[in-house]
Amino acid sequence: MSDSAARDRDAVETESAFSHPAVAPDASAAYGDHPDQVIDFYAPRDGRAGAPVVVVLHGGAWRGPYDRLHVTPFADFLARRGFAVANVEYRRGSELPQQRGSGPVAGRWPETFDDVAAAMDALPGLLAAALPEADARRIVVTGHSAGGQLALWAAARHVLPQGSPWRLAAAPPLRGVVALAPIADFATAVELDVCSGAVGQLLGREEDFAARSPYADPAALLPTGIATAVVQGRTDLTVPHVVAEAFVDAAAKAGETVGLTLLEEVGHFPLIDPAADACAVVAEEIAQLAW
Repeated sequence: MSDSAARDRDAVETESAFSHPAVAPDASAAYGDHPDQVIDFYAPRDGRAGAPVVVVLHGGAWRGPYDRLHVTPFADFLARRGFAVANVEYRRGSELPQQRGSGPVAGRWPETFDDVAAAMDALPGLLAAALPEADARRIVVTGHSAGGQLALWAAARHVLPQGSPWRLAAAPPLRGVVALAPIADFATAVELDVCSGAVGQLLGREEDFAARSPYADPAALLPTGIATAVVQGRTDLTVPHVVAEAFVDAAAKAGETVGLTLLEEVGHFPLIDPAADACAVVAEEIAQLAW
């Protein structure tokens, strides 16, 4: 496929993914005082009791303009598949003068990670109040793009370096993680300038990058012992498939097997587009871990 044809396909896929109206949640709950510290809950549409829970961490290069609204159709899609869904918001980057960004910068350090950790820790209690029909013993975390990095990170908190405020004493009680086109290997992402330098913006200047990367890079947080699957489009122009492949290779070197599903002629956004066949593949990957 020529470069122009690939760009044309990417544009069509992106338009389709963002064409769906937002879907309002069945309930919402705060896990902190900041307006972005909120989780939206979607009940399984078939009304079943004991439904497994899917935690959704949205993408958008950790940048402020991209919030959880764009994945609400995906959350509803999963709810229609019989899952209880928790759609997590978290603090993202903004145009802060001290970050010297000419546009929206990626992420906030440490607030982005503070929020994901706090949301995951608060989830069982919030679920009991908001979706008592859900089974908090069966939780799968999924995330798209930058949210895929956060999903992998959320499943790896027990292997964070000693002294990390986010470190858990034991593995989190998860059935698994399904990362969708994740920014999962920072070295490869930086080499490819994924999302216009987003990883560098997330971690900061060169000296900060080196110090912070061991606390944030999924490829450095292995093995986890948590069942992990990656779903990736082979024609993804936003987060190329070599980023996922580098993460899978890093896992193998660490003695861990990570499942990788490469979808032919699929780009970045069909993975969260309810109108795309790729989204059904994602739901099946989640179901294999959840049920």
